[in-house]
Amino acid sequence: MPRRPHPFRRLGAAATAGALALGVLALPSAAVAAEDAAPVEAEISVPRVENLSAEFIGGVDVSSVLSLEESGVVFRDDSGAPADLFAVLRDAGVTDVRIRVWNDPYDANGKGHGGGNVDVPRGVEIGQRATAAGLGVLVDFHYSDFWADPAKQQAPKAWETLSVNDKAAAAGAFTRDALREFAAAGVDVTMVQVGNETNGSIAGVSGWDDMSRIFAAGAAAVRETLPEALVALHFTNPERPGFYAGVARELAARSVDYDVFASSYYPFWHGTPGNLTTVLSHIADTYDKQVLVAETSWAYTLEDGDGHGNVVDTPAEATSYPVSVQGQATAVRDVVRAVADVGPAGLGVFYWEPAWLPVGPPAEVAANKILWERDGSGWATSFAGSYEPHDAGPWYGGSAWDNQALFDHAGNPLPSLRIFSYIRTGAKAPRTVTEVESPRLTIEIGDAVTLPETVAVSYSDGTREQQPVAWTPGTEVIAGVGVYTFAGTTRAGQATTAVVTVLGRNLLRNGGFEDADRSMWRASGAALTLGSNDTPRSGARSAHFYAATPFTFELEQQLTAASAGFYSAGAALQGGNAAPDGQVELALSTSAGRSATASFGIDGWRAWSTPVTDAVFVAAGETVTVRIAGALPAGAWGTIDDVTLVQVAPAADTSVLGAAVAAAQSLDRGAYTAESLAVLDAVLARALAMLAAPDSAQDAVDAATTALDAATTALVAAAPAPVATPTAPADAAPIVSAAAPAAAGSDAAGPAAAGSLASTGGSWAAASVFGGLGLLAAGGLLMRRSRAHRA
Repeated sequence: MPRRPHPFRRLGAAATAGALALGVLALPSAAVAAEDAAPVEAEISVPRVENLSAEFIGGVDVSSVLSLEESGVVFRDDSGAPADLFAVLRDAGVTDVRIRVWNDPYDANGKGHGGGNVDVPRGVEIGQRATAAGLGVLVDFHYSDFWADPAKQQAPKAWETLSVNDKAAAAGAFTRDALREFAAAGVDVTMVQVGNETNGSIAGVSGWDDMSRIFAAGAAAVRETLPEALVALHFTNPERPGFYAGVARELAARSVDYDVFASSYYPFWHGTPGNLTTVLSHIADTYDKQVLVAETSWAYTLEDGDGHGNVVDTPAEATSYPVSVQGQATAVRDVVRAVADVGPAGLGVFYWEPAWLPVGPPAEVAANKILWERDGSGWATSFAGSYEPHDAGPWYGGSAWDNQALFDHAGNPLPSLRIFSYIRTGAKAPRTVTEVESPRLTIEIGDAVTLPETVAVSYSDGTREQQPVAWTPGTEVIAGVGVYTFAGTTRAGQATTAVVTVLGRNLLRNGGFEDADRSMWRASGAALTLGSNDTPRSGARSAHFYAATPFTFELEQQLTAASAGFYSAGAALQGGNAAPDGQVELALSTSAGRSATASFGIDGWRAWSTPVTDAVFVAAGETVTVRIAGALPAGAWGTIDDVTLVQVAPAADTSVLGAAVAAAQSLDRGAYTAESLAVLDAVLARALAMLAAPDSAQDAVDAATTALDAATTALVAAAPAPVATPTAPADAAPIVSAAAPAAAGSDAAGPAAAGSLASTGGSWAAASVFGGLGLLAAGGLLMRRSRAHRA
């Protein structure tokens, strides 16, 4: 098995002296001695990774650096003084730099696509600076003109019409020519990636037979040009059971030549470090390959630095570690440990884009946009849309990664930048609390609620302990659908909160597609696959859609409502390549003709859109249909999950209004003037119309009751002397509807829901019922007046 030279042996004398002065382990002998040394004093705590190979790579991908500097970003050293990024990285313990390279990341007018605009010449320039700082270089060929990942493996513009064999030849020639430029410039290329996250395709080519032709051509070019460099193939999704084993088996079956099986591993999405060790160990042991984590990261904050939203920006997306500098260091240390636990085949870890900083603060986003467009310092420019119109076209902008950098927004190194030094020495900080767990529970209405007896308290030394916690108020305050917040105090006096979200009970069967029996769903369209394991939102299954040509699909489930009330449908969708014309719509309809719709956003991978329809009244025994329908362009893809139908409020309780109507009707009309009776009759007519309308919302019924009680009380209080009342003509229509007594005494669905819904404050269900139906007190009465007149 080929082995790379130890990275520290490439350091020049000056670099070695500087690194040693800063406590960085610059030589193998120093690394060995450090195993017996006490941890260094630091601002964060990092347990030393025992028995770590002296050759272990601690690398970073800083491919956006040139564009960032062109936009005015300044990197600083530990003193806060402006400094060369590569010197700062070296002095912090970084050993290698990874550089992505695109074929032609420019439009027809020479405008850059963004993401650093890294073509071969710019990649060579980055490589020269890395080599000058004593760092090794991994060249990452995407074989595309812009981002390549599992969802996008678009062929370069120049290769679009080529056959598979011609694409393979072009890939070989491009690799060979590019590496010759790196070599001629003196760049110390120690490893070459043939493709980036090539789970199912590369350069627009899919299928293992054809993909292997591209892999083989790229590998042959590396062997010819830089025979000492390692050849790496790069995949992702190590959390998928059996996936990596299957990939390695397919490669072996076709005798694909490579040295390193490289994986992305992001703790947000890719399972546990222990599982990572397991799947990489299988490849190392079975196929005699070295293994590498080519990309990893963690967030130190959820704040946006430049006015362009981040990939990870909510607490729910970052639960594996604390969102802090300490959490960042702990996450990387765990990945290093996972790779080192593979044994001698564990080659190293690269942190992805730790220097992708804001070009300006969010308050200056207009100025930032000019820089992103001019210099390509954001993830994509508007010019990228000519090549990749589906994601870059509508969503171009700035850094979506600034909160996962190893520098703060002003360019100062965070303590976590030194992680690749601390994994060898260990680091110790004063022990302080860094995070107190804030539990979040989601239940269906009617389920028992038990708040946790303990919460996890995390400390700056990386340890975590469970502490007993007392909550106020008690769970007896939960009275219906809504969001409830409880204050907690741990035994040690640490404050925290618990949030309980109470949802309506899902009436759909198999709404997450987990069960093997999916007969309750009616699906049409060959592009839709139920029970796919592709990117579920929860559980292990989803409904996946994709087609290479324009397509439509429908997915629906019907049921019979057991009780009258207001119902809403919801679902989750993530996907891409649908702009500008693609659409997917969620619809709720009843056999009585009532309906509501909501549209999904199709905003990118794992960017979940979760629309909820307005509430629709459903009578007991009516058929309810939940339907999801899509009309999408060629290449659109995505998944649907967690489809729900919930009763957000029961039918209104009209018993009190019925009693108020009966009281008003029992008055001796001969005791009052025609003018005073006219006021009562107008309010009474509205109340009668509401009793006759089964889809009346509780707040409207309550408002009608209040108005009728007030009118009756005012009339009785006035109590003028009796006057003769003309006898009504025999053909005059009575003001009291014959339906009123029946309505007043009709099936009441139970206690009014409006009060409990409103009391919860944050309920989406309450917003759906009382916002979507527009039945506020005044509006409800006006609507009922209109309905009475139509009757």
